[in-house]
Amino acid sequence: MNYYKEIKEELISNELNKRIKDYSKNKYELQKYYNVGKLLSKAGKNYGEGIIKEYSIKLTNELNKKYDISTLNKMRKFYNLVKKMATVSPNLTYSHYIELLPFNDLNKVFYYIKIIEEQNLSVRQLRARIKSKEYERLPIETRKKQSENEKVTDFVKNPIVIKRNSRYEKFSEKILQKLILEDIPSFLEELGEGFTFIKNEYKIKIGNRYNFIDLLLYNIKYKCYVVVELKIKELKKQDIGQIQIYMNYIDENIKTIEENKTIGIIICKEENKYIIKYCSDKRIISRKYELI
Repeated sequence: MNYYKEIKEELISNELNKRIKDYSKNKYELQKYYNVGKLLSKAGKNYGEGIIKEYSIKLTNELNKKYDISTLNKMRKFYNLVKKMATVSPNLTYSHYIELLPFNDLNKVFYYIKIIEEQNLSVRQLRARIKSKEYERLPIETRKKQSENEKVTDFVKNPIVIKRNSRYEKFSEKILQKLILEDIPSFLEELGEGFTFIKNEYKIKIGNRYNFIDLLLYNIKYKCYVVVELKIKELKKQDIGQIQIYMNYIDENIKTIEENKTIGIIICKEENKYIIKYCSDKRIISRKYELI
């Protein structure tokens, strides 16, 4: 079998197709690179790895375009990845897939494919999410969970990364809140999908006294309010009681019958797994913060 001839024809066909501007263009390109990767894989098995270098030189010379060994190996890895997945998403470009090739964990690959599709991430945005180790900061249970069983708190990262601002010399909960508000879009991304900002220092009246919720959010996807409390020290048991009161207030006075119960997130310097373990309200979670 003349693997080289077929590879060359696939690449020429793909270059011609790039001039066509229609919806199927991306799908066509993915299919072509898949085909080339498959042929390269077969050629390598039959003729040894040296054949890839030989093809690289010939393709570069004959097609007047650089097809170095790295480029061809990426096509072969793309084929092997898609073969494991059994499907390819036309919503991702080949450049998206290139960013996912180094991952051996298919759950990690599927996670990033999911958020690319749902949030329409560019390659640059995907690269930034990978660099921040977003997947690794998900709870272990979330990584194993099926999508139909997802909860609003499943994709809240740990730690939550917050950008530091050097102009604040002294650090306090108010300063932590300011840092979050200065880049609220990034903070909402750290929490997951569907979060929107309502107000900071949200005032509620309990009896004759006013209390202030550090951050009140709403999750559009899961249709629920989210109370966020900030602590710059280790999580303490009284913190659970405080946020629980705020959550119950929202449920009784603001939540409508169509909406789900309020969620509580405590962002703290240090977690205390035992306090969360024995907390009877499973709607409350804690997450560490990390300043970068």
